[in-house]
Amino acid sequence: MENIVKILLADDDLEDRFIMQDAFNAINLPEVPLLVEDGEKVLEYLASTQASAGTMPSLVVLDLNMPRLSGTQTLRELKNLEVYRDIPVIIFSSSLNVIEMHECKQLGALSYMVKPFTYEEYLLSAQHFYDFCLKKHSFPEFNNLINNFK
Repeated sequence: MENIVKILLADDDLEDRFIMQDAFNAINLPEVPLLVEDGEKVLEYLASTQASAGTMPSLVVLDLNMPRLSGTQTLRELKNLEVYRDIPVIIFSSSLNVIEMHECKQLGALSYMVKPFTYEEYLLSAQHFYDFCLKKHSFPEFNNLINNFK
């Protein structure tokens, strides 16, 4: 049986969601991303998937600064609920705030990625997210990331 890869990505910026979907389309993986606009939608999606016995995402990617439920708040919820605790979470933000990075690490995020500046970097990010789900890519350790921004 083929491994189904779904990546749940939350970002309140419509343009960023569009670019990420386009990047997955460009690498011939249009069905992989599930794009939502905030943390509340992440929790709603996961609850409905669990209730319908659907396939949970292989990875959750969260922007930090979102209305209603921020990336940090969403991460906290996910790691506090046993049913979602083992889903890897990557923070994908334009923020370079080391304090936020530390908080995300403490809350259980797998890694922290700064959003790309170019379309080519978006393509690479999409491929890395997918490859991670297939266990073909690993993300940098938090300590290395934090030291790079000090």
